[in-house]
Amino acid sequence: MSPEARLEAILRRSDPLMHVLRTLRELDLPDWLVFSGAVYQRVFNDLTGRPLDYGIRDYDVGYFDASDISYEAEDVVIKRVAAAFEPPLREMVEVRNQARVHVWFEGHFGEPYAPLGSCAEALTRFVSPVFAVAVRLGADDAMTIQAPFGLDDLFAMRMRYNPGRRSPNFDRVAERAKARWPELQVIPD
Repeated sequence: MSPEARLEAILRRSDPLMHVLRTLRELDLPDWLVFSGAVYQRVFNDLTGRPLDYGIRDYDVGYFDASDISYEAEDVVIKRVAAAFEPPLREMVEVRNQARVHVWFEGHFGEPYAPLGSCAEALTRFVSPVFAVAVRLGADDAMTIQAPFGLDDLFAMRMRYNPGRRSPNFDRVAERAKARWPELQVIPD
């Protein structure tokens, strides 16, 4: 089984994730993806024998709309998405326009962030390749997987620096992940 098929099989077993993906598909946001913990945590859980939805605190959803990068425009989308879900998912689905991340990122995380050209490009800037995996569900129920660094680190449970971005937050993020999954191998530089 290919790594992509293996990832899809794991994700399709999560009823909450599939509900989120189907709902987002119906909302038809521009260039949308579900990424980060909603994806990689389920793989970690599967690999370590934990319940598939163990530790899932949120569903990070990115979309890309450069036509209006104001907070007000993003807030309209945030409210539209929230209205499509019942609690507890309503509070767990977190939506951000990736076209406006450069506006607030440095102030929040303390490092510069150049504008993006697509939602998938955001993955290339994640702290580690192990986190840089995203999915979208198409109209035909096909799952599209975006993984610019591949899936080897994910299935090896190996966390290393993003080769294109040396985040000063790597150690803090690695420590939090290792506390939840002691099996995670952290490769310091």
